[in-house]
Formats: sequence, C-alpha cells, structure tokens
Amino acid sequence: MRRLANGDKTGKWPVKKAPRPLPGAILPFYRVVAYYGNMYSKNMGVLGEYRPKVMLAKLQAEVKVWEKADTSTPVKPALHYICVTAQAAAGSNGLHNLRMPFKQIDSVIHMAHSINAIIFLDLQVGFSTVQTEVPRLEKYLQMPDVHLGIDPEFSMKEGSVPGKRIGTFDAADINYVSQYLADIAKKYNLPPKIFVVHRFTQKMVTNYQNIKLHPEVQFVMDMDGWGGVRLKQDTYHYITAHEPVQFTGFKLFYKNDITKDKHRMLTPKEVLQLKPVPVYIQYQ
Repeated sequence: MRRLANGDKTGKWPVKKAPRPLPGAILPFYRVVAYYGNMYSKNMGVLGEYRPKVMLAKLQAEVKVWEKADTSTPVKPALHYICVTAQAAAGSNGLHNLRMPFKQIDSVIHMAHSINAIIFLDLQVGFSTVQTEVPRLEKYLQMPDVHLGIDPEFSMKEGSVPGKRIGTFDAADINYVSQYLADIAKKYNLPPKIFVVHRFTQKMVTNYQNIKLHPEVQFVMDMDGWGGVRLKQDTYHYITAHEPVQFTGFKLFYKNDITKDKHRMLTPKEVLQLKPVPVYIQYQ
C-alpha cells in the first residue's frame, strides 16, 4: 500500500482506516485490467464492439502491456459487463433501465472463464435503486470470481431522464452495497469482493467521508472521465486522490480520449506516475 501511494505527500495515502486484506484478496497484490461494455451495443464499450474472440485477444494484449509497464505487479484480466443499462425511455418497468437477460450474463461469464478472467457486473439503475437491483444478482455474486460496479452517472434521484443530467449516489447507497457484498462473502465463505464506483465529478458521490469499509469488500473509486491528458490527470487528482476511500481506478477510452485536436489516451507509464497509483484499469 505504501508503494501504491507512490510518494504521495498529502498524508491521505495509503488510507489509514483501510482494513488489511483477507486471504484470497486480489488487491493490492494484482492490478486488474478490464474491458467494459454491453453485448447489445457496439457504442458502449470495447466488450461489445468486437466478436468475442477478437475482443478477448485484444484484452490479453493489453494485459501484456501492463505487465511490461509494471513488472512488480501481476495483472488479472476482467470483463466489466453492464448488466443493467440506463434508458431514455421509461420502459415496461417504468424505471428507465433495461435488465439484461441472465443467459447473456452467463455468456459473459463463460467468455471470462475462457481466459481466466474475473467478472464485474455493472449497474446503471436509472430511476431504480441499488437496493432493488443488487439483490437480483445474488446468484452471480455468490460466485467467487464475480464482482460488482455501480455508476452514479445514471442514478437519477431527481427524476431527470438518464443522459440529460449527471446522476448521483450518496454514501448511504454505497454503504448498502458494501454491506450486502460483505454479507454475501461471509454467507458463502468467499474471498473479498471488489466493488467499483465510477466517478468524474464531486457531486456524483456525496458524503464520501461516510463510506464504510469492510474487510470482505475491496473498494475502488474509478476515475471515469474522458478527454485530454491534462484534464484526466487533474480530474483524478481533485476528485479521486483528494477524497480517499481505499483503492483507485482509472478509465481509458479508445475513442473518446482521442480527438482531432490531438487528444490521446494516457500511456501505462503516465498512469503509473499518478499519486496514488491505480490498481484497477478499465478500457471502454
């Protein structure tokens, strides 16, 4: 954890309140490199953009890049699958979300197993809540290699249509999920679950200082914004590093980070210079 702090001088890292990792914990012993997306959409991320064999080969190539960039930290590949997607239309449930069929979740898990990758199930709740959506996934969360992500951007507490405004989760919502995952881990005698929360503005997560940590859950605040190199570095510094919880993540966009005015993706070397160093890397 001191190595991950990467010489941070603020005193915020490593986080003093963080529990020590339990047996079987992935973090901080590995770096997770994940491909994100949905099988119904080529525009939501690389996971659904290519045929499975091509996508998995690309992911394995990125894993090798990160292993070379940081030889001290082994890399664990992951598929980060959006299993509930926010929708502009209210839909049959009136909740402005679309729940993916379980058979599709099964197919993503099968793909992950083919390359010894772990799985993240991601929630864009729309007008719903984590209290409603997370328990629906218990049969998957009881699997030792299935973890969870939630996206405040599409939690529309104020009633706006998803995509019109940036949504939010409070620490109370996050604490519900953390407690649920901790209970699942204890109930089924599982190694710790990784719990990823996406964030690129302060208001996306309110009362962060009230987020509770559990030994059975490894919390990652993932810097989810896209744009130029300096913008992403500054966002990481002011949003993620400045408000510490436990671990940090960083998202790279194959398309949205690259524009005609010379925007480009950060290189692994540049990401590894951040303070603290992210242990979760997501490609969209």
